[in-house]
Amino acid sequence: MDVRLLTDNGVALHPDADLPDLLSGRRGLVWVDIREGDPDAERVLANVFHFHPLAIHDALNRNQVPKVHIYPDHCFLVLHAPQAGEGGHVHYVELDQFIGERFLVSVHGPLNRKADPAAAGVEVAAVLGRLQSGKLRPKHGYELSHALLSALAGRLRMFTANLTTDVWGLEQRVTAGHLGDPEKFLDEMFRARHGLLTVKTMSSLSREVYGRMVTVEAFGPGVGRKLMRDAVDQFDHLAVMAEGQKDYLQGTIEFYQARTNTKMTIAAERLAVIAAITLPITALSSVLGMNVIVNAQTHWGWLIVLLSVMLVMSVALLIWAKRKGWF
Repeated sequence: MDVRLLTDNGVALHPDADLPDLLSGRRGLVWVDIREGDPDAERVLANVFHFHPLAIHDALNRNQVPKVHIYPDHCFLVLHAPQAGEGGHVHYVELDQFIGERFLVSVHGPLNRKADPAAAGVEVAAVLGRLQSGKLRPKHGYELSHALLSALAGRLRMFTANLTTDVWGLEQRVTAGHLGDPEKFLDEMFRARHGLLTVKTMSSLSREVYGRMVTVEAFGPGVGRKLMRDAVDQFDHLAVMAEGQKDYLQGTIEFYQARTNTKMTIAAERLAVIAAITLPITALSSVLGMNVIVNAQTHWGWLIVLLSVMLVMSVALLIWAKRKGWF
């Protein structure tokens, strides 16, 4: 784990043994970042911070949905960010936070073994960059938490932007008719749709969590409430963006399916015309053929008559099908 003390002078690293003194002191903001699999995580959370056992359990295990628990002196928060995986799968990258007045404990939840381990540290790296450059000087835990949230929202926004690029490419291929393998093309479209649906789900659920924090005024009526409202607004916009792109892609899918269905309908109509033309001829030839051709000798007169009848039937059926608008 990384233990940092944030002051007006910058960011200073400390060993975890200094945590009791840092927390009891009155100088700066303490930020503890715990990576997955840290052997000291449970001890520090239980014996140093004295967090609730259920919250510790949630922090060290995977959570399927975002959540928030309000305690007298801190909040426990669970959020998720997307990470693209193989075959269109979207990994849920979990970021848990214990948010106090003078401390923030960020815990990186269990990560899918197929996901890139670096995906868990994206938000922390972004916030550290702002801290080291002096652009961010938080005084309270919720201000630092909001910075992590903004970085997570940025990841959601970038993920949506990448999917939007894919959607535009798919739409251009549909309208231009350059589809390639239809099965592969449909797979690409539904993978993009799944990604956008994942972003919308993450954003909508996270918006509800922060809406709850606004309602109970988890960080007071002043700056804390303002930052929570900003979080709600960010997730609202992300959900709307993802939903809009998903609807656009769904329209592209429906356009592709409508054109494909139209082609299949036209092909079926043409096959029906062919069947209608050939079926009477087949029936006539099967009844009379044995008596005209398959004999000791061919009756040329009858053969000419039958061929003429077949030709007349074919032309008549073609004219009838044309008048019916079948082709």
